[in-house]
Amino acid sequence: MKNLIKLFFLLLIASGIIVGCGEEPIDPEEQMAPELTRNVNKFMKEVMEDVYLWYDKLPDIDYRYEFNSMDYFDKLLYKEKDKWSYATDDAEALENSFEGKETSYGWSLAFGKFQNTGDVFAIVEFVYPGTPAAEAGIERGNLIVEMNNAAITENNYRDLLFSSSMSVTLGILGDGGISTGSTVNLTAGELELNPVVKTSIVEHDGHKIGYIFYAQYIDNYNFAIDSALQTMIDAQVTDYVFDLRYNPGGTVSAAQHLCSSVAPLDVVNDNSRLVKFVWNDKYHSYWESKQIMSQIEVNFDKTVPLKLGLDNIHILTGSGTASASELTITGLNPYMSVTTVGETTYGKYTASITLKPEDIYESESHYQDFDNWAVQPIVIRYANSVGVTDFEDGFLPDIEVEDDLFATFPLGDKNDPLFKAAIEDITGTPILAIKSAQKVDIPYTIFDRGFSRFDKNKRELLIDNIDVNLFK
Repeated sequence: MKNLIKLFFLLLIASGIIVGCGEEPIDPEEQMAPELTRNVNKFMKEVMEDVYLWYDKLPDIDYRYEFNSMDYFDKLLYKEKDKWSYATDDAEALENSFEGKETSYGWSLAFGKFQNTGDVFAIVEFVYPGTPAAEAGIERGNLIVEMNNAAITENNYRDLLFSSSMSVTLGILGDGGISTGSTVNLTAGELELNPVVKTSIVEHDGHKIGYIFYAQYIDNYNFAIDSALQTMIDAQVTDYVFDLRYNPGGTVSAAQHLCSSVAPLDVVNDNSRLVKFVWNDKYHSYWESKQIMSQIEVNFDKTVPLKLGLDNIHILTGSGTASASELTITGLNPYMSVTTVGETTYGKYTASITLKPEDIYESESHYQDFDNWAVQPIVIRYANSVGVTDFEDGFLPDIEVEDDLFATFPLGDKNDPLFKAAIEDITGTPILAIKSAQKVDIPYTIFDRGFSRFDKNKRELLIDNIDVNLFK
């Protein structure tokens, strides 16, 4: 029996050898990705090996055999730390999004699930004025329970952010639960969005309190911040509240502008350090050796048109408070009293740059077939002037207040729980509720939030004072 088994295995091995010898040899060239894909992959690899903050953690993957460039880029990321770097094959749309140019309905939504039914819903955080959502009568706190006369699911819910047209059915919260209400038809528009969405002034107990809702840090809209602040100055506002609870970030220069507009005068006029950048060891050593300090430090800007010279401000926060919003909080903290009110921030202590093929290759002929690709790699982490950095878990609020979207008030209304808590902290006097909003008794969880298909972009802290020619 043992001899028969031995003979059987010998025959199997022999037959395998015979079959193997009869096959055509595999040509490695035939297993490679198409040339265009290889070129895109090579561009990604060269950028990441050079400027990526965690370049020394890159896996050894042969780009020539990767058939999907997006998947290849994802494989390169240092997942233990990096949840922000990304690539795009539409660099033009990416850059437009950083400038506030969007094809969108104009609403910011939170997405949740009712625990008793498992049904997915969306609820409106805020609406930009003059957008399709605003013109359709959509308001903060509106509940959306159906999309195109069908259920919202975990697979399709983001269609509410980046589809070109749709109908949505609003939900009505009542004693018996959620019922369906009116249906609204929407068509997305090409929008230029002023990030100063709402301002108001509230007088309470001898204080005149200015409120500014700032939705995104966009440097070409610094004039909007200046205009809002000038209105506050003209009205002789005594205290300032900045609502950043849904602000995912934006450019460093816009954060620098806002911080310089409100910080103490001596801090701004001395061009004191706002934050310090820490690059990977190659670039950090290079900047220091060449004394190119503009790539390492961001200072307050004494040339801003308005300098309020404040000693304290209040900032409303939430899980949507990220990146440049967190830089504002931590950058100002060493110099003045910054009281945060709301919920814990997102936790984004890094920054990125946009790099396109034209930024690293001299000859256009080398990249003309993929010139609209770009990568947005994390290249630095930042620290404030006293070294605070790596706040991966976000900043806890000084005054914790739930942002209950099922019991909302308009932005800038003194009864809004976050703004109300800030006013009471400023004045030391409670606000007597003059109206109440219905609270939901159905258990639910919020699992995502967003504004458009570029949400991940907006959580980036975009370094916009870098000379990309330095990377060629």
